[in-house]
Amino acid sequence: MFRRRSDEASSSATVVMTKEDEKTQTRDPQAKKGRPTPKRSEAEASRRTRVTVPKDRKEAARQSRERMRTAREKQRTALLEGDERYLPARDKGPVRRFARDYVDSRWSLAEFFLPYAVVVLVLSILRVPALQLLSTLLFVVFFVLVILDFARIGLGLRKALRERFPNDNTRGAVAYALMRTLQMRRLRLPKPLAKRGERP
Repeated sequence: MFRRRSDEASSSATVVMTKEDEKTQTRDPQAKKGRPTPKRSEAEASRRTRVTVPKDRKEAARQSRERMRTAREKQRTALLEGDERYLPARDKGPVRRFARDYVDSRWSLAEFFLPYAVVVLVLSILRVPALQLLSTLLFVVFFVLVILDFARIGLGLRKALRERFPNDNTRGAVAYALMRTLQMRRLRLPKPLAKRGERP
């Protein structure tokens, strides 16, 4: 009885040992690794990346802030100079560039909306009923004219986009251009590159 159990135990131990031996056995040098050998330049680049990552959290945060500050500075410069590489995502691409040039090359009533609103506000503050009534009427008339001007620019831009970019996604470009018309020309960002009367 005892001999049979000991034989079974020894045989099971032998099986376990052989499985462990298979796991710990080293790989044959001639066998494939299952992955391509990285190039020397790639290996050196990955090592440099691992080395340059700071272990200190404060240093990592400082480097992150520095990168963000540099990116913001590049973006600000691009908005002032029109450099397409560093513009924000909403201003990038040939479609948005064409929409900006289309608006910047034309006169529009909407760009005078803010100065006009200030004048109307001053007239409405004066305690003269005739001037207050006049300011209200002028504001309503100007507002209607701005809406009509929006329609004129929007329809013209939509047609020009269909002709210039028949296969590109032009969604949102008209609204983007109309919002730009509400800003005074000298305050527009990105800075206008098209001159008045110069058709894009």
